[in-house]
Amino acid sequence: MINKQNKTVVWVLAALALAILPLMLQSAGNFWVRIADTALLYVLLALGLNIVVGYAGLLDLGFVAFFAIGAYMYALMASPHLSEAFPWFAQMFPNGLHTSVWLVIPAGALLAGFFGILLGAPTLKLRGDYLAIVTLGFGEIIRVFLNNLDHPVNITNGPKGLSQIDSIRLFKFDALGIPGVNLSGQTEFLGITFNSVTKYYYLFLVLVVVSVILCHRLELSRIGRAWMAIREDEIAAKAMGINTRNMKLLAFGMGATFGGVSGVMFSAFQGFVSPESFSLMESVMIVAMVVLGGIGHLPGVILGAVLLSALPEVLRWVSGALDLQSVTGGRLDPAILRQLLIALAMIIVMLLRPRGLWPTPEHGKVLSRNGAR
Repeated sequence: MINKQNKTVVWVLAALALAILPLMLQSAGNFWVRIADTALLYVLLALGLNIVVGYAGLLDLGFVAFFAIGAYMYALMASPHLSEAFPWFAQMFPNGLHTSVWLVIPAGALLAGFFGILLGAPTLKLRGDYLAIVTLGFGEIIRVFLNNLDHPVNITNGPKGLSQIDSIRLFKFDALGIPGVNLSGQTEFLGITFNSVTKYYYLFLVLVVVSVILCHRLELSRIGRAWMAIREDEIAAKAMGINTRNMKLLAFGMGATFGGVSGVMFSAFQGFVSPESFSLMESVMIVAMVVLGGIGHLPGVILGAVLLSALPEVLRWVSGALDLQSVTGGRLDPAILRQLLIALAMIIVMLLRPRGLWPTPEHGKVLSRNGAR
């Protein structure tokens, strides 16, 4: 048994390890830090989807749509695209609308949450496969819209995407003359050089920690218990007086806000967004992260997100280091082999661990003999 004091020591050691991890990876190259950044973004997405799928039991295959909404919102509000596309807008903002990230994050969360409720409203009476098909269609509709909204009015720039997106600048106060910390470029602090990807890592880590705390408190709240009651038996939950309609809409809206915030961070981190980044495969991978890690269990969801987001990139490095293309005389495509290995790993895990790598512990399902008496 781990007592309270030992648990505190474990948490402190874990925090120190996460703090020094990017500095260690940075010494091996920015490629490895970028993998860690991407993993944290997927953890945010998986935490949001876990609210919908893990807590409320609603199968959502269109979650990437909210990711796209947040990304494009920041891209439009922090790039010169609107001024270049609309002359009347250029008269008011000649250099573009470079909005502060502190305004875009809540705006992106609210917009994604609104679309989440909009998606949930017509699907309240659907379950299982039917719900999955409707949400899948919603995700594809959003992607198709983003891909075609370049004419007759150029809003998203179509398949070309949006570029020249501002990086995030923290602690900037123009009134006090404080320039703040720009997350692009290098920064020297205490004799340590922090690259751009390293600074984004710490920002993403803070957002993940806050999201985990929020999800944990939601799980223990009355709302979380109502979601789980709906997941186990919706008819019984309704008979107990739970407003299943409002709870489902709240689950869709709350989960979508995480997707919106993740999209804002992705847009600022990449500096470029296009519809190709929000394909159906992305939604499938996010669902796989939740299922593979352990539906409804926060540590399991985080583990699944880290493994499925980092493993493809690690295998990419391995295939490049071994130069499989030249070794096999061009007969073996490393990209296909990488996807094959990932698929085989997922199949093996699901066969051996059908409840996930780190499932939630079961409580109260088996009574002891004394309790049965």
